[in-house]
Amino acid sequence: MTDIYQHFRSEEKDFVDSVIQWRQYTETTYAPKLTDFLDPRQQWIVQSIIGKEGEIKCSFFGGYEQAERKRALIYPSYYAPSEEDFLITVAEINYPHKFVSIDHRKILGSLMSIGLKREKFGDIIVSGERVQFLSVKEMDDFVRMEFTHVGKTPVAVEEKPIDDLLHNPENWKESSTTVSSLRLDAVLGAIMNISRQKSQLLIQSGHVKVNWKISEQTSFLCEEGDMISARGFGRAKIVSIEGKTKKEKWRIVVGVLK
Repeated sequence: MTDIYQHFRSEEKDFVDSVIQWRQYTETTYAPKLTDFLDPRQQWIVQSIIGKEGEIKCSFFGGYEQAERKRALIYPSYYAPSEEDFLITVAEINYPHKFVSIDHRKILGSLMSIGLKREKFGDIIVSGERVQFLSVKEMDDFVRMEFTHVGKTPVAVEEKPIDDLLHNPENWKESSTTVSSLRLDAVLGAIMNISRQKSQLLIQSGHVKVNWKISEQTSFLCEEGDMISARGFGRAKIVSIEGKTKKEKWRIVVGVLK
């Protein structure tokens, strides 16, 4: 049997083990297994391990089609999943918007400050004065009782039907490009249209994150599903790696947040 771990990064071993356990649970009980919210890289790992063929399948849903963070449902082939199976709550934040403004960063920090783990809530959507976030349904009572402030601003959480979910203004533009290497400095340079020297400086200065974690290794090898952000240059994701061209360059499909 091929060592499954060789297909993933060493630091992803624990998550890979979890996915294997989820699959085994479904194989043994023949019942669906629902995960917490996963980032795009984790979704790719789940899809890679479960596969698209066979008796065990998986689907993803994060409240709306373009969601970045999604819950995975691993289920036997007989099962026909629906959106309701993902147990996602739409929570709207009511706050004195005439006097203060709150942003994505403050909301994220405040949710985590009450002890809510990042995997327990999904995308945060800010549209004008209205703010919503997606959360796992089992945390509804906890969020309602504990999430009372964003910074110093008093807030209250109101559950909304999924049909009242705000439109996410994020616009991802996909394109195909070639890179000489899958090293982070080469990929960042190509995506952000900057020199490799500039991308190396950004990385070494701690201004670049891969999958929401600072990466200071210019030689870090990028893979499908990676989310890359650089301070002052925005965010991008590697949608797919298409293989090598005749000139031995890597052809990749990337999405850039506009």
